Amino acid sequence: MDKTLEVAGPYPAAADDDQPLLVLACSGTGGDILPFIALGQQLAARGHRVRLLVPAYHVAWVRGHGLSCEGFGSAQAFQAHLDNPDLWDARKGFGVAWQSVAPHLLVLRQLAARESGHCVLLCHPIMLAAAHLAKAAYPDLQVAALYLSPSGLCSSHEFPVMGARPLPAWLPVSWKRQLWRGIDRLALSPVALPAINAARQALNLPPLDSFRRLLSETPDAVIGLFPDWFAATQPDWPSRYVEAGFPPDPIEQATELSTELQAFLAAGPAPIAFTPGTGHKHARAYFEAALAALAACGRRGIFLTPYPEQLPAALPPEVIWQSRAPFARLLPEVAALAHHGGVGSCAAAFRAGVPQLICPYAFDQFDNAWRARRLGVAETVLAGKLDAKKMSAALQRLLASDKVAQACAKTSRLARVDALPLAERVEQALTLQAKR
Repeated sequence: MDKTLEVAGPYPAAADDDQPLLVLACSGTGGDILPFIALGQQLAARGHRVRLLVPAYHVAWVRGHGLSCEGFGSAQAFQAHLDNPDLWDARKGFGVAWQSVAPHLLVLRQLAARESGHCVLLCHPIMLAAAHLAKAAYPDLQVAALYLSPSGLCSSHEFPVMGARPLPAWLPVSWKRQLWRGIDRLALSPVALPAINAARQALNLPPLDSFRRLLSETPDAVIGLFPDWFAATQPDWPSRYVEAGFPPDPIEQATELSTELQAFLAAGPAPIAFTPGTGHKHARAYFEAALAALAACGRRGIFLTPYPEQLPAALPPEVIWQSRAPFARLLPEVAALAHHGGVGSCAAAFRAGVPQLICPYAFDQFDNAWRARRLGVAETVLAGKLDAKKMSAALQRLLASDKVAQACAKTSRLARVDALPLAERVEQALTLQAKR
């Protein structure tokens, strides 16, 4: 294990050292980091000491949102993980994502040592192994797991969709439990435990035999960043589970659409926006199919990706490329959103009340797509079976359906219902006291 951590620059001194430091530890692409930024902003506004811990690749971006931030690893190493096409493979993706954090499992233990254990850890699930090692040194350390989507909670009652279709509803719960044991034994633990147990051995701790057990036993609180109308609480979710709803958009200094995009929107009918996700660098086939589908539908389009090299060589005047655009501003102006099934994209489309064409690749995307389809607002075309004909047919059905329009209006109302702010939910889950 590489114990040399590349800390991405200094972080601001805390305003009040009597308060525990709230460490928001996360990894992944931009869609994984954004909810932690939003939560960090809310917690800081309520007087808490807050610091994000993210891959060094994201540090400057996080600090641009006005938050104290520390990085682990190197930007180059994280970029290499994004460059690996297996990241978006349904079977291999977890292994690639795990390798981005596996060399840095002691980072939370080291951070806790600098704070003399006077901190609280709020972790993306992939960072729970690092929290587990920190808690071995500081048993009283409070740890909360923040689940961005329901599939990671591994229910045997409502078994998450992991591919083309859900398991049959008639399958007994006992069989589903056995299936989870098999997934842990054959797919999760062989990938994750070697690095975890190497770190434990270096700390004179006995080895573990189950990654899923680590995930379930490490946190003191489990917080779902999604509402119950998207995923109802299941009987086998942790008793310490708290529903917090979809996170708000982070407060950004630049929230307006680009001048070029505003002009494009004003020049014709509402376009269809397409994105395979902020971190996806291997979506050439996606954009080629999207371009042909737009031509077949007679629609205008917006292609969103920070990696323009994967776009078709020449885009017609009816299609515009943007590296990014704030969804809160953009989606109310589009006819539909075509995306990969990230839960943040789903939530943004719910709020805007627009239909969704979801093309899932890996991770929780299949399950999120199934839930959006169950709500009546989406259709799914698997990324592995993607072509222009399927894309255009699905888009035309979505845009022509009164039932879809009604379902979109309903989910928009649900998604906009004022609820207890996310930071207050977290405070309640961890019995923290705000200090305004």
